[in-house]
Amino acid sequence: MQLKKLALLCIASVGICAPVWADINVGVTVSSTGPAASLGIPERNTIALLPTSIGGQKVNYIVLDDASDTTQAVTNTRKLISERNVDMVLGSSTTPASLAMIDVVSEAQTPMISLGASAAIVEPQDGKKRWVFKTPQNDIMMALAIAEHMAANGVKTAAYVGFSDAYGEGWAKEFSKALDLKKIKLVANERFSRTDTSVTGQVLKIMGAKPDAVLVGGSGTPAALPQKTLKERGYTGKYYQTHGVANADFLRVGGKDV
Repeated sequence: MQLKKLALLCIASVGICAPVWADINVGVTVSSTGPAASLGIPERNTIALLPTSIGGQKVNYIVLDDASDTTQAVTNTRKLISERNVDMVLGSSTTPASLAMIDVVSEAQTPMISLGASAAIVEPQDGKKRWVFKTPQNDIMMALAIAEHMAANGVKTAAYVGFSDAYGEGWAKEFSKALDLKKIKLVANERFSRTDTSVTGQVLKIMGAKPDAVLVGGSGTPAALPQKTLKERGYTGKYYQTHGVANADFLRVGGKDV
């Protein structure tokens, strides 16, 4: 990690020299607006609960909104490092944004703690990703848990519909592995965008495959759309979501359908 800036305060008149540490500056970029806002808003609000002093040193938090946009997340990261001289970066809320930030933090050799879930954020470990950490469970851990639950509840066939980005692709890969281990057949594999307002085409394909269960590989409020559409179309199988929907806004948007 970067060494803290250390200033020595020497009081020559009495011959005392005492170390004085600079403040710890933490740069934060989260998705307070945009499709991932249901994740970013509580993350932003949580900053107020974090410690303002560590080991006697003052901690400052500089919080920026990346609007659920990968380009803005990169811009925020560069600004936090070059202009605000932060000692570490916290964020972003999503896997695509977090992946886009890696080049910036590795170049500056500034530690980053991502709030995204995909294992691709930290794996495989290399010269760039040695600066990157993350808090959520890896997608393979959760995919295995879901597949185990499916198998224990008589599911023989499953369908997947996930985001058309790094998060959705990561989940598709790991879910397929988990299904193979449990001898469950994947009969449909669809994608949708975080900003889509309709997934009727994808849902019709899934229903045509007649799976026993469907996993939605999404996060935040956009993940409610496929489940709501499946409900509206009369799908009566089992529904599964990832740990990316563990927030109150997902329940609010999904209503009775989730």
